[in-house]
Amino acid sequence: MSLYRVMLVDDEEEIRDGIRRKIDWKGNGFELVASAENGQEALELAEQLHPDVVMTDIKMPFMDGLTLGKRLCELMPDTKLVIFSGFDDFEYAQKAIQMGAAEYILKPINAAELTAVLQRLKSQLDAEFAEKRNIALLRQRYQSSLPLLREQFYARLLDGRITERRAGEQAEQYGIDLSGRYWAVVLTHFDSDTPEDAPIRQSELLPLSVRQIIDENLGRRCCFKSTLYNDSVAVIASFDERGQVLALIDGMNQVCKLAKRFLRLTLTAGVGSLCESLADLHFSAEGARSALDYRVLMGSGRAIYIDDVEPDPTAQLPFDEQDKRDLLAAIKLGTPENIRHAVDRCVGRFKEARLPIGQYQLCLMEMMAELLKVIRTYQLDASKVFGRDFDNGFALTSFDSLDELGRRLTEMCLTISTMIRRERTNSSKEIAESAKQFISENYQSPDISVEMLCDHLHVSPAYFSTLFKKETGMSFVAYLTQVRMDEAVKLLSTTEDKTYEISLKVGYTEPNYFSYVFKKQFGMSPTKYRSSQGAAHD
Repeated sequence: MSLYRVMLVDDEEEIRDGIRRKIDWKGNGFELVASAENGQEALELAEQLHPDVVMTDIKMPFMDGLTLGKRLCELMPDTKLVIFSGFDDFEYAQKAIQMGAAEYILKPINAAELTAVLQRLKSQLDAEFAEKRNIALLRQRYQSSLPLLREQFYARLLDGRITERRAGEQAEQYGIDLSGRYWAVVLTHFDSDTPEDAPIRQSELLPLSVRQIIDENLGRRCCFKSTLYNDSVAVIASFDERGQVLALIDGMNQVCKLAKRFLRLTLTAGVGSLCESLADLHFSAEGARSALDYRVLMGSGRAIYIDDVEPDPTAQLPFDEQDKRDLLAAIKLGTPENIRHAVDRCVGRFKEARLPIGQYQLCLMEMMAELLKVIRTYQLDASKVFGRDFDNGFALTSFDSLDELGRRLTEMCLTISTMIRRERTNSSKEIAESAKQFISENYQSPDISVEMLCDHLHVSPAYFSTLFKKETGMSFVAYLTQVRMDEAVKLLSTTEDKTYEISLKVGYTEPNYFSYVFKKQFGMSPTKYRSSQGAAHD
């Protein structure tokens, strides 16, 4: 097993060296990855190194141990905190415990005592890491989550948010048998106004009761899975032969009668058309919804099969929901090859289908509407995509072949993609420049922070940090420090201001910390720097 990472924080170098030398770190399962002489430096190192244990003195300049511990608890709650104190003071111990410190040790630090602390910490860390890695426990948690995962899977199927391959994989993963050559969806509807003498009047319990009746009575007639869906119950049935759908319809008629008898509930079931792919199950669900709409004409309290009331309802737009999502994702985030592949798949739907020309035109209009939504979202110039004479229309008959249509769609999608990337680049540069301007105008404030800047720019800290580092090659803290140090150098060279005055002017309330940062940046103190500049001018 790898060693746990420890960081040591104390403003006295002698104490840091003593602890470093006296402890058998590796023998106790640890490695000392860093040491710091104040809380501010320790916090910056911890964000880079993510130690498992931080050992810190309480009394330190710039940022004390309690403040450091509080920040670490917020940023890295799993990190164990060990507090050193030279004061036998209950108040310090109480604050350390309230903050969640794992251990509190009084100075002078005894090697044997610290070794015992490390051994206790190792036992805690071993247990925590073992729990996180415990496959058996993860499997148990997974099993307990299976019912919810299955319900979510059924919902994605019915909404058309899953591919054929993924549907098969997840069905097998969740232990769901949906094998068959054909599938159909049943959606149920019951009146919201239940009679006064109904045995179950709570609306949240009615779907559960209906589902129980379905599960108890439909199994003798077909293979199916029931699920709670949109405040009601849905059924996904599978068949080996087309004619077996009649048994499903008959079974749902029986369920409607039983709901009336036992629950005093008027239940209507809409049965969608058969489909030959799990990925097309949402078409059957759409048919089931349409069938429910016919209860006004056909009467409630029965099963209504969409093929009985709407001949050939599957002759719909060939533009699949998944195709649409893939195309939009390719435009926004993909490569030119991704875009060409997505367009080819959409146009391939046209070639495979056998529909009236009007249906093809409707599909094309739907595709154009999606492209226009993207253009509006990113505030792009539509004329650069469609041409200046574009009037929001796009006639299929203006093309000699589907291949020509595909080439034109690919060209438009590639143009939109290029414009989006350019817009993102320009936006990133603008944000970075605005950030630099904000820092330039506010570096004197000791309270300036990345959170304050992000609130000003209306972006999240995580997004800003990535963007700013990419555009400038520096983190916010590093850039702010550089600006402050550049101004400090200028003031040291051109004014007679005292060091503490310059410290305040560049945003440091603590002159000692200003001197510490300055020396770290330039290798000498501010006073020595000013002296060296004077000698150079002489």
